[in-house]
Amino acid sequence: MIRKDWDLAFLLQYENVAWYEKGQVKILDRRVYPRVVRYEVCKTHQEVAKAIADMVTQSAGPFTAAGMGMALAAKEVEHEPMEKQLEQLEKAGETLANARPTTANRMRLVVRGCIEAAEEGFRWGGAPDEMIFNHTLESLNRRYSKMEEVAEHLVDLFPEDGKIMTQCFGETIVGMMLRIAKRRGLNLEFYCPETRPYLQGARLTASVIQDQGYPVTVISDNMAGVTMKEKKIDVFTSAADSIVLDGHVVNKVGTMQMALVAKHFGIPYYVTGIPDQGKTSTEDLVIEQRNPKEVLEFQRVKTTLEGVKGYYPAFDITPPAYVSAVVTDRGIYTPYNIRDYFKQGEAGYY
Repeated sequence: MIRKDWDLAFLLQYENVAWYEKGQVKILDRRVYPRVVRYEVCKTHQEVAKAIADMVTQSAGPFTAAGMGMALAAKEVEHEPMEKQLEQLEKAGETLANARPTTANRMRLVVRGCIEAAEEGFRWGGAPDEMIFNHTLESLNRRYSKMEEVAEHLVDLFPEDGKIMTQCFGETIVGMMLRIAKRRGLNLEFYCPETRPYLQGARLTASVIQDQGYPVTVISDNMAGVTMKEKKIDVFTSAADSIVLDGHVVNKVGTMQMALVAKHFGIPYYVTGIPDQGKTSTEDLVIEQRNPKEVLEFQRVKTTLEGVKGYYPAFDITPPAYVSAVVTDRGIYTPYNIRDYFKQGEAGYY
C-alpha cells in the first residue's frame, strides 16, 4: 500500500489521527493542538467512544478512531469463542457508531466493515484485531485517495490568484487541495474563521495550511461578512458532515450564515464530500445538541456569570439555494442533481 499522507501536514499523518497498537488506541488530542501536542490513550473501546464524544478528534477523525476502536474491541475478547467475539463486536460497533448522533449512519458503515474484516479473519485464521486494523488503515488510505479526487475537481474551480475562505476543519480535503494547488502552481491565500467554541478553524485548518506552505489569516467568527467584502474573497468552501439528497448541507454550526453572506456578495460556495445515500430529506437528520456549558467557556475557562444560559447545536443546515456546487470524487454536481452521483454505483468510501 502506498500511503497517501506522504507530504501532508502533521495533523493529517495517519499515526496522528488515530492508531491502534499494543492493545491500545492513541488519538491526537485536537482540542489542545497546536498549543500542546498530546495523545489520548484509550485502553477500551468505550474510552475510544468517549474520546469521540468529547471531541478529542473531530471532522473525519472519528471514522478512523472508530475503526481503531473496533480493533481494540476485538483484542478485548480475543480469548472468547468466535460467536462471543462477534456478539461483542456488534455491541462495540453500536457504542462507537452512536458516539455522535449526526454522523451515526456513516459510522455504522465504518464499524460494519470492521466486523466483516473480523469475520474474514476467523475464516482464514487471521487475528481479528490485526484484520480490523489493516482494514481500517486501508479504508483510511482509500478515503484520502477519494478526497484527492474531490480536491482535483475543487481546485479546478479556484482562480489562479485566489482568496479562499474555509469553515471549521475539513481535514483531508484541506490537505489534498493544498497539495494539488501547489502542484499546479496556484498563488492562493486562505482566510479561516476561528470556529468557536473549539476553534477548529484557528487551531487545525490554519495549522495544516501553514504546515503545507500557504499564507493563512485567522479571523473571528463574526468577521466573515466584512472579510468577504473587504478582502475580496473569491471562493467560500467547506466540507460537510452530511450532504442530503434533496440538496441540503449539514456542517459545523455557522456554515449557514456564511453561505448566506457569500450569496449576498456573489461569492460561490462549494461544498465537498460524498452524498449520503440514506438521507433523502432533512427529516432524516438528527442535529447533535452539545452541552450548553461548552459555549459558556473558552478553552475550559468560564467566561460568563453563574446563571447565564448557553445553546449549542453542533451543526446547522444550509438550504440548496445557497450552495453553488457539490464537489465529489465523481465530478461537480448542483445541489439539485446530486442523486445522479449514485448512477455510477455506491461510493465505497468507508
